[in-house]
Amino acid sequence: MAHATGRLTFWGIEVFLATAEEGAISAAARRLGTSPSVVSQQLTSLEADLDVELLDRSKRPIALTAAGELFRKRAQTIFTEAQSARAEVSSRDLARLSHFHLGMIEDFDSDVTPRLLADMADDLKDCHFLLETGASHYLFDQLEGRALDMVACAEIGPVPDWAEVTPLLEEPFIAAAPKGQVSDPKALLDLPLIQYTHRHHMGRQIGTHLQEQGVSLSHRFELDSYHAIMAMVAAGSGWTILTPLGYHRAWRFRDMAEIFPLPFAPMSRRISLISRKGKLEDMPERVADRLRGLLQEAVVEPAIKQTPWLADTFKVL
Repeated sequence: MAHATGRLTFWGIEVFLATAEEGAISAAARRLGTSPSVVSQQLTSLEADLDVELLDRSKRPIALTAAGELFRKRAQTIFTEAQSARAEVSSRDLARLSHFHLGMIEDFDSDVTPRLLADMADDLKDCHFLLETGASHYLFDQLEGRALDMVACAEIGPVPDWAEVTPLLEEPFIAAAPKGQVSDPKALLDLPLIQYTHRHHMGRQIGTHLQEQGVSLSHRFELDSYHAIMAMVAAGSGWTILTPLGYHRAWRFRDMAEIFPLPFAPMSRRISLISRKGKLEDMPERVADRLRGLLQEAVVEPAIKQTPWLADTFKVL
C-alpha cells in the first residue's frame, strides 16, 4: 500500500460509495457520469490516503474488505452531511458562491468572455473565478472529470444522462475566400481547401459532411488556428470552411477576405451551456441569459448587419 497522505476528498468518498453499492467500477462510472479510469484512480487514491485496502477487486461483484465495511458507515455519514450542507448553502442568489470554475469555447474569448466575467463580478463579489478556454472536446472532458462547473461549447454528440444543456447559439458553416477571387461559390470547388484540423471535433464534422456530400477537395494544409487559416486565405493560398464565430475571431483578416454560403448542402452547429444536473440550481439559465444578450449584441447583430444573408441561420436561441 502506498504511503498515506491523509488528504481525503468528498469526490473520492462519493466514488467509493457508488462502487460499493454498484459492485462494479464500470457501473459506478455510469452512475456518476464519469469514466471507469477516473473511478479506479479515485479508489486507488482513497486507499492510499487511508493506508488500507477497502475493496477486494478480485471478486465479482467487487466486495468490501473488513476495513471497507467499517469505512462505509463513516463515509455514508460524511456524504449525507455534506449533501445536507450543500442543500442549505445552495441558493438561487449567485452572491453566495465562493468558487466558480468556468470553461469557455475559444471562439468567445475576444469579446464575449471578458464582458461576461465583468458582468458576473458585480454579483459574485466574494467569488474566486477560474476561467479555462479551449476546444469544445477538451472543455467537455474537463466538465466530465469535474475540473469545471460549467462550460460553453459546441455540442459534440449525444447528451449524457448527467448533463444539463442550455442552448445559446445556432450558427451555420460558411466559406471564406480571398477577396475578389471568386464571384460564384461553386467556383470554390476548383480551389485548394485550407482545412480545419481533424484533431478537433469541428474539423471532423466538416470532413464527415464533405464525405456525405460526395465532395473531394484538394488540400495541403490542415491547421488548428482560425488566425493562421484566415491569414492564408487572405494571402490567396486557398479557401476555407469555418463559422461566423471563427470568422469574427480572426477580425484582422476580414478586409482581405469575403464569405459565401457553402457551395454544397448547408451544415450548422449549436453552442450550448453545459453543466451537471441539479448541481447549480438555476445558475445555468441565468448565465445563459447573460451570454445570449452579449452574443446578440457583440457578435450576431454586427455579423448580420455586414452580411444580411446570415440572418436566417445565425441566431441566438
